[in-house]
Amino acid sequence: MQLHHVRVHKSDENLAREDQLAWKIAEVAADPAAVSEEVTEMVINRVIDNASVAAASLTRRPVIAARSQALAHPRSNGGDGASVFGLAPARRVSPEWAAWANGVAVRELDYHDTFLAAEYSHPGDNIPPITAVAQHLAASRGLTGGDLIRGIATGYEIQIDLVKSISLHAHKIDHVAHLGPSVAAGIGTLLGLDKEIIFQAVGQALHTTTATRQSRKGEISSWKAHAPAFAGKMAVEAVDRALRGETSPTPIYEGEDGVIAWLLDGPDGSYDVSLPAAGSIKRAILDSYTKEHSAEYQAQAWIDLARRLHNEHPELLVAGAIKNIVIHTSHHTHYVIGSGANDPQKYDPTASRETLDHSIPYIFTVALQDGTWNHVDSYSPERAGRPDTIALWNTVTTTEDQEWTRRYHSLDPAEKAFGGRVEIELTNGTRLVDEIAVADAHPLGARPFARAEYINKFRTLAAPVMEEFEIERFLALAQRLPELGAADLGGLTIVAKPGLLSSLATPKGIF
Repeated sequence: MQLHHVRVHKSDENLAREDQLAWKIAEVAADPAAVSEEVTEMVINRVIDNASVAAASLTRRPVIAARSQALAHPRSNGGDGASVFGLAPARRVSPEWAAWANGVAVRELDYHDTFLAAEYSHPGDNIPPITAVAQHLAASRGLTGGDLIRGIATGYEIQIDLVKSISLHAHKIDHVAHLGPSVAAGIGTLLGLDKEIIFQAVGQALHTTTATRQSRKGEISSWKAHAPAFAGKMAVEAVDRALRGETSPTPIYEGEDGVIAWLLDGPDGSYDVSLPAAGSIKRAILDSYTKEHSAEYQAQAWIDLARRLHNEHPELLVAGAIKNIVIHTSHHTHYVIGSGANDPQKYDPTASRETLDHSIPYIFTVALQDGTWNHVDSYSPERAGRPDTIALWNTVTTTEDQEWTRRYHSLDPAEKAFGGRVEIELTNGTRLVDEIAVADAHPLGARPFARAEYINKFRTLAAPVMEEFEIERFLALAQRLPELGAADLGGLTIVAKPGLLSSLATPKGIF
């Protein structure tokens, strides 16, 4: 890895293009470094993982709306169009709209991969837009599964490297501001574009995808799922403009009126960003981790600990047995999904699903009472409204623990942790203390996810909405991704059971 110092420059300093972060990102994207077998296998895992959560969300309202918008934009000129999750591969739409519809489907349940460091991210959000462009241009450019793998590896690399170095949430900027540039870079790698074009696309993608973090605060709306899809769509359009010779605001990060100066650390702000040196393998995807449970990643370990306590301590399940529960955890967990957020909605039984999956007091309560977690049942209004749940829920608070904050930010994978310690005080005066560092599915957890677990997750979530032969068709194709030719890429999608989607009410809009 090569360290790049990034700071604000006044206009009269005339910062050379080659010294700008957007150019450094473009250099990584244009570097024809080989993809390792380990990275290739993980890309396949994440393609399967994305399809899993997309299948589970096909009949949900935000996904229906996004899909209906995409269908209003049939295949555009210049290519064959891209597939939309749920529909037959032959039914193609314009690639930026496929990126939109598929991105919403992937993100709706907050159930795919994650990487947490200085900033938050779901790097699997790179896959829908990069795949959409690959499908659209596969025939005309002779793209292969290998090209797609390289593009996805770049998307993961750039987003994760930015997430490690630059905090957006500290300035109330939504984390998708790192996604726009990473998707643009990934598409640049996919298409083998030169550095100048990628540079311009990265700048435009960043400029058009910076937004406030209100999408993940207070009463969280369905835009939480749409925000990354919008970033992917903007990145596709940015690459298209750059290919046509259009330029971007420059320098986008370091400029006197640029992102760092006015949206992040200010005129005196600076960052050290590590990016792969020329010829280095883009391996950042291996640092990311997926979810066993449909909830914010910082809740994953807490669900596993609550399940364990449910099984090992039946005395906790007696009505009225618990006086209060205090969760000692990292700064991010406390202030984002814990009581430190000071969001009354996190204790509201009528709150939206999007709000509840960002409420660790709710999640820990339900997982403790039920000993399990389900992406539908655990969020139902009936489940959230149970009187005994509400009573216990209101006794749960979080507090920051400096040691767990330190471990959260550790760069040592063996030490990095997303859990904490729970202290449960019972009404009889006894106390129960337990802790967990990482989720069971984490690479260092009790039951790490490997290919078998990704496949099982897909089969479980796809079974209610897909025919068995279609499940097996997709799994076979996805696992042959490195061998796929241009004619095969369009089939890298999932098809719903006949009549399932057509039976759903479709909202009307402008398009």
